[in-house]
Amino acid sequence: MTRMLLALLLLLAGVPMVHAGGVLDQRMTASDKDRLARFDAIMTEALAEARAGGSAADVKLLDDALSGAALPLAGGFDPTGDWKCRTFKAGGGLPLAAYGWFKCRISDDGSGWMLQKLTGSQRTSGLFYTLSDTRLAYLGAGHYADEKARRYGEDAKHDQVAVAERRGENRIVLMFPAPQFESKLDVLVLER
Repeated sequence: MTRMLLALLLLLAGVPMVHAGGVLDQRMTASDKDRLARFDAIMTEALAEARAGGSAADVKLLDDALSGAALPLAGGFDPTGDWKCRTFKAGGGLPLAAYGWFKCRISDDGSGWMLQKLTGSQRTSGLFYTLSDTRLAYLGAGHYADEKARRYGEDAKHDQVAVAERRGENRIVLMFPAPQFESKLDVLVLER
């Protein structure tokens, strides 16, 4: 009953009910639940490594991408459409890697928002789930440009989980704690 009341209040407040209502908990693997539970610690450690060992130019790009407080997702915000997007890999083997801009798209099939990274060698596609009025969870799957897109849950080694926040009028940041490959934290920044 409490979940239904919360869902109703969020709906009335204009917060997108993006695949909400317990579906996230049912779909998410135990491994991804653990990664989200450790999100703050992973982010702190990865960003410390990035800032200590990354180039000054790349650190500034990362800090600019992460700047700003999380903004509400309600109030007429419509993320659907085309975005430019870039990835940062923080911590782990290299302290910080900053990639150039690629193309991403957010669509809405009537049941919620879906992200697709359309260009670049490493891609993702997946769905957003409401966590609060300023935060979404993202469940997706990675694939390479020459592979068919996967769905979350099809192959655990390609599953992805992230926390997504709107950090500017036209900027969304997805933060992937403990990704499967290459880093301690991946940050995907969408701008338009």
